[in-house]
Amino acid sequence: MDIDAWVWWLIGAVGLGIPLVLTAMPEFGMFAAGAVAAAITAALGGGVVAQVLVFVIVSVALLAVVRPIANRHRNQRPQHRSGIDALKGRSAVVLERVDAGGGGRIKLAGEIWSARALDADSSFEPGQSVDVVEIDGATAVVM
Repeated sequence: MDIDAWVWWLIGAVGLGIPLVLTAMPEFGMFAAGAVAAAITAALGGGVVAQVLVFVIVSVALLAVVRPIANRHRNQRPQHRSGIDALKGRSAVVLERVDAGGGGRIKLAGEIWSARALDADSSFEPGQSVDVVEIDGATAVVM
C-alpha cells in the first residue's frame, strides 16, 4: 500500500496540531499550516523539493508576521481608565473637614464629592490636598 505524499503532510499537520492544543504554543499551529500548504503542493503534483520549500516558506512567513503581532496584542494594556477607576489615585482639595466619620467634602475632577478619611485618626482641613485611595459608593476615601 503506497500512501501519497499529500497524505503524509496532512498526518504531519495533525501531528503538529496535537502539541498546539496541549501546550497552547501558537508556533505549532504555524508549522501545521505550513504542512497543509505542503500537502496542497503535493496534491497539485509538486516535487519533494517544492513541498519542503513551501513548508519552510509558509512556516517562516507565519512566524515572522503573526508572532510579532500576537506579542504586541498580548503586551498591550488598557490605555484609558474610565469611571471610578479614573478617579483612583488623583488629587483632590478638601472643601469641608474630612475625617473617618464621613460628612466631609472634597473637590475632585471639578466635582464636589462626599469624602471620608482612610485612617480612623486622620483628619483633613479645608484647603489641604488629599489623594483618593478608592471610591466607596458615592464617597471618596482619601488619605
